[in-house]
Amino acid sequence: MAIVTISHEMGAGGPESGTALAQRLGYRFEDQELISEAARRYGLLEEKLSHLDETKPSLFERFDTETRRYITVIQTVLFEFAEGDNVVLMGRGGQWLLRGIPHVLRIRVMAPFDLRVKRLLKKMSGQIGEGAHPRTITEMVRRDDVEKSGRMRYLYEVDVRDPALYELVINTEKVTIEAGVEVLSGLVRRPELATTLAGSQLVADRALASKVQVALATHPETRKFRITVEAKQGVVTLEGTSALDQAVEVARGVTGVVEVKTQQVEIPPIPPFVA
Repeated sequence: MAIVTISHEMGAGGPESGTALAQRLGYRFEDQELISEAARRYGLLEEKLSHLDETKPSLFERFDTETRRYITVIQTVLFEFAEGDNVVLMGRGGQWLLRGIPHVLRIRVMAPFDLRVKRLLKKMSGQIGEGAHPRTITEMVRRDDVEKSGRMRYLYEVDVRDPALYELVINTEKVTIEAGVEVLSGLVRRPELATTLAGSQLVADRALASKVQVALATHPETRKFRITVEAKQGVVTLEGTSALDQAVEVARGVTGVVEVKTQQVEIPPIPPFVA
């Protein structure tokens, strides 16, 4: 049927909306499970995956090849979940990574800052059985906003708040979660969001390109080089300034690759973090 990606501000009700929407549609709901699956499948540390999933890479991490591998793995598993269709995906740059795919509905859930703080104060006070400190909650929400914004800007050179990244922005100040889910479930069932062979191929192409990126970021001969990867129906094109011969051999070993082409460039490609 469709793929739904939800970007959200802390305290705006994004996870609650995603869970309720998945239940209404009979879809899978993927949030923290995505990180657990990435750790299991690729043998990585779940704690570090969670850290890089939630924050902007530090100055040291920006130059660390292992950090690039971890972030690429997160992206790859998101693509693999998207390939399964009928799924609600939370965060992780889905609104950018799945752009241009006809059967993807990209949602932003937001609310005024003070309201989000108030909601979290109430929620956390109920969980811990005593009043949470307003200043602590305020700082937590502010820090989360900064980290999410910085991560998207660093990885993809986009503003997470840009409405052009979404088909719909929901302000939960007045629109309840129930009302929002009602609207979204109707949109998902629209014929223009029906999955097509062409749309599925776009997702498969991006998934394959990302798998090749993981292989390149893992192999000792290619991990230190920035090589751009594109894929179309099993044909992979590698673009970079060096190590392309080694990269070809690595790419050929990835399941689903039927042919590898290369394009030598004089100036290193400067894409968002991972092409």
